[in-house]
Parts: sequence; structure tokens; C-alpha cells
Amino acid sequence: MDLVDELKAFVTTAKTGSFTAAADQIGVSNRLTSKYVAELERRLGVRLLQRTTRKVGLTPAGEDLLARAPALLDDLDELLAEVSEGSRGFTGLIRISAPVTFGEVYVGDMLARFADVNPGLMFDLRLHDGFVDLASDGIDVAFRVGQADMLSLKARKLGEMRSIAVASPAYVAEHGAPTMPEDLKDHACILDTNRRMPRRWVFLKEGEERAVEVRGRFHVNSARAAAKLAAAGLGIAYAPRFAVRDGLESGRLVPLMDAFESPAAQVSAVYLEGRLLSRKIRALIDFAVEDIRQAGVL
Repeated sequence: MDLVDELKAFVTTAKTGSFTAAADQIGVSNRLTSKYVAELERRLGVRLLQRTTRKVGLTPAGEDLLARAPALLDDLDELLAEVSEGSRGFTGLIRISAPVTFGEVYVGDMLARFADVNPGLMFDLRLHDGFVDLASDGIDVAFRVGQADMLSLKARKLGEMRSIAVASPAYVAEHGAPTMPEDLKDHACILDTNRRMPRRWVFLKEGEERAVEVRGRFHVNSARAAAKLAAAGLGIAYAPRFAVRDGLESGRLVPLMDAFESPAAQVSAVYLEGRLLSRKIRALIDFAVEDIRQAGVL
């Protein structure tokens, strides 16, 4: 009997707490699942599961094995996939997470370009402005703005994002253009609540930080929505350059306070520490590093 099948049956049974549920997931009979686990116990000479009429539980030896077996099975799957991909090209599914606006403006198009040269791959892109848990959500790689402060994550820097204050030509014609951050106190500002401190806008000039508290009627949790409201003449938005690029190029938005710049926020691809990074994930990250530079999105 195959050791890999035995380990898979044990891990699935331990996680589901039932031979029946494990059998459904693995795609074999309840009887064969139980047989696999029993054979693994005979092979190791220890009892791994405590069986009752209602459910199965783990023995201390079972807990030890469950702590290590899933990673071993994942690494084996990755190894076999890489050997296979070496001759056939990349195959399988990549699960990606990204912030909503950055995902809509850039990541989706980047994945389309990567998919063009990797026809055997499938992609599951999940857009969310919160920091998802890569382990529990099964995410292979996440694109994030800002520092990844979790010790369980490794990060590859893709670039730096800066924000810019913008308004419509009509707004400037009616209300005038601010020339320094302090002037923003007298203007209608559109607050992006995704920012860490939505009311506090920070600018830099010659390395010196200038911060101002702003106010406004519109609070939104989307940089693109803030840019659209600004283009409609409803106030001044402070948004990442990639979110306002179309508005600036079309003339619906104009830049303000050119003498100042925003602090830089790092844009990174992050993945779980301690896991073997598969060739296809490494290839995607390498592609993004070069693509984001060529696209000039930041």
C-alpha cells in the first residue's frame, strides 16, 4: 500500500474528524480510507487516531504527525509538479490577493500578460482592501501596499507608490488652487478611508514633512471613487498616482502643489515564510518585478 495515500488519508481524516468526510474529499470509499489509516498505524507501530462511534480524535503520536505531514505532502506535490512542468510548462492554479484599486488598475492586466506566455496556468484573483491571511485563505502570493509586518511572511519589493493631490479644472477655476499643504484647510477634501489616517495628509519638501488635517463632505473607501468625485468638481483628492493617471492624461484632473511630494509606500509581493516557493510562483513574482517597471504604473 502506498505511503503517500496513507498519509493523505490520515491528514484528511484528522482534519475533518470523520472517515466518511475524509473519503468524500479524497474520492475513495469510507472502507478504503479507514484501511489506509490502519495500514499507516501498523507501519509506524503506533496508534494515531482514537476511534469512537461518533468521531475520531488524535492521539499524541497523531498530533505530532499532523503537525508535519501536511507540509511534507505539499512539498512532494510541488516537487512532482516542478518535474512535470520542466517539460510541459507551468500548470495548475495560482491564488492571488491584491487591494481592490491596485488589482483593478494593474494586477488584472499584469496577470493577463503573464497568462499569455503561460497557457497552462489558471488564476484565482481575489481583491480585498484588508490584509488577508495567506495560510487560512490558501493564497499563494499577495500584492500589498505598505510594509508586511507579519513574521510569517516574506516580501519581494516591486516598487514604491506615491500619492498626488488632484482636482478638476472647474474646481480650481471656482475655488483656486492650493500652493502649500496648509491651504488645504480652506478646501473641500475627499477622504479615502482606506488610508491609515484619512484626515491627515502628509507631504514632503526637501525631506521635511508637512502634515495637515483636512475635512470634507465625501468619505469613500476607494481611491478610484475619490478620483471620480474630484473629476466631478466636488473637491480635492489625495490618491495614488496609478489611481488618477487616466484622469490626468484626459485632462479631467489637474495636479496640485507640484513643489511637494508624498511619502513613499512600498509595493511588494508577499508569500508565506518557511514554504518552498514553487517555480510558477517565483516566475510570476519575477514577471511582476519587470512588468511593473515597464508599465510605469507607479
